[in-house]
Amino acid sequence: MSDQEYAERRGGLTDVVRLVVRAAVHLFLGGSALVTIITVAGTLGPMLALDLYTPPVAAWWTVFTAVVVQGVPFLLLGALASAAIGAFVPERVFTRLLPRSQALAVPVAGAAGVVLPGCECASVPVAGSLMRRGVVPAAALAFLLSAPAINPVVLVATSLAFPGQPLMVVARLVASLVTAVAMGWLWARFGRKEWLRLPGAPRAGAGTSRAGSFMAGLQHDFLHAGGFLVVGSAAAATFNIAVPRSLLDVFTASAWASVLLLALLAVVLCVCSEADAFVAASLSGFGPIAQLTFMVVGPMVDLKLFALQAGTFGRTFAIRFSSATWVVAVASSVLVGWWVL
Repeated sequence: MSDQEYAERRGGLTDVVRLVVRAAVHLFLGGSALVTIITVAGTLGPMLALDLYTPPVAAWWTVFTAVVVQGVPFLLLGALASAAIGAFVPERVFTRLLPRSQALAVPVAGAAGVVLPGCECASVPVAGSLMRRGVVPAAALAFLLSAPAINPVVLVATSLAFPGQPLMVVARLVASLVTAVAMGWLWARFGRKEWLRLPGAPRAGAGTSRAGSFMAGLQHDFLHAGGFLVVGSAAAATFNIAVPRSLLDVFTASAWASVLLLALLAVVLCVCSEADAFVAASLSGFGPIAQLTFMVVGPMVDLKLFALQAGTFGRTFAIRFSSATWVVAVASSVLVGWWVL
């Protein structure tokens, strides 16, 4: 073995060791901070509620804590998997697996969304990268919608959020996949090139290794999605406590009104797809079809996803595509929910 080969192998081994050590340190520090926050919050929260002598405050804290604690592990798992795929899986793998026929490529790309465990924030840059590599936009857009909605992390989280209700998991899988494939076919039939601004190739930082890309992706996905989880959990808890029951009965009394309300709420709350099932389950005053609609619409149409799409593909595209996706997602949720649930 030459000195150069030995140096290259030694350098590669050093990078692997450094990656493992950094990941362990980050997980230890993050886990310690999380445990500390949960411990302090769990101790001070009930005490504060008791001091205020307000049962609604205690109820709000109970709902908020339950949603956050249940959702955080899935955020971490999804961020780890998403960062690993983004850093170590070549993008050409996707192009080789897709059929040349656009009509067949759309459902295959939609089903391939199961290989990207991560939030919807990660699916937008991946879809843009697929387009740059020659994947037809219709297939890339089907992948963009399905990836955050049908991956294993999301489905497992849904099963835990709705214990004893396996049909809710099936309904979410089917409704999300139907929406993604339908939107891919609709774009293939009616989409125009001038509506879609193809993203340019990103500039990699000098000296950025795969280990560095992995850590950057992990940090971005976990912190970014975690912030939206906290906001969404607080909003869901506030919604459960602050909204008068009489007003809620106006919507829950009508199946259509409850579906439309949660479909709009999903757009505003911007809860990560790996944790939105726990938020949906906390909205127990609504029926299962409305809860299903919340989980199908959220990963495909929300305010942060609209901003990401507008920044990546252009505002004209984002307005048209998001509006059509919302309508298709609601219709798919109602039809699949009526059939399965």
